[in-house]
Amino acid sequence: MQQGDPTMEGSGGNKEQQMQIVCVRSASTGDQEAEWTAEQASSRSALSLFKEKEEEIERKKLEVRDKVFSMLGRVEEETKRLAFIRQELEVMADPTRREVDTIRKRIDKVNKQLKPLGKTCLRKEKEYKMCLDAYNEKSNEKATLVNRLMELVSESERLRMKKLEELNKTIESLY
Repeated sequence: MQQGDPTMEGSGGNKEQQMQIVCVRSASTGDQEAEWTAEQASSRSALSLFKEKEEEIERKKLEVRDKVFSMLGRVEEETKRLAFIRQELEVMADPTRREVDTIRKRIDKVNKQLKPLGKTCLRKEKEYKMCLDAYNEKSNEKATLVNRLMELVSESERLRMKKLEELNKTIESLY
C-alpha cells in the first residue's frame, strides 16, 4: 500500500472505522463471544480483501508477462527477417563475393606458410655463404701451404743436390 495514494487511504480508513464500530459494540454489550465473532469476521474480510488484491496483482502480472512474451516473439521474428534481408542484400551486392573471400583466405593461408619458408631460405643462404667463405679460405690456405711445400721440397732438393755435388767433387779429388 502506498502512503500518498488517496484511494488506498480511503478504503483503509473505512476498514478501521468498521473495526472500531465492531469493537465499540462488542465492548458495550460486554459479550466476549460476540466480540470474538466480530474479530473473526473482520479478520476474514481483511484476509479475503488481501487475497482479492493479491489475485488481481497476479492477474495483472500474468497479463503483462504475456504481452512481453508476445512482443519478444514478434521481435525475434523481425530480427530473423532482417537478417535474411541483410544476407540477400550482401548476395546482390557482389555475386562473386564468396569466391573472392575463399580465395583471399587461401592466399592468407599460403602467405602464412611462406613466411617461415622465407626465413628458412634466408638462414640457409647465410649458412651457405658462411660455408662457402670458409671453404674458399681453407682452399686458399691449402694452396698457399702447397706452394710453400713445393718451395721447401725444391729448396731441399737443390740443397741436397748441391751437397751431393760437393761430396762427389770431394770424392773425385781423392782419386
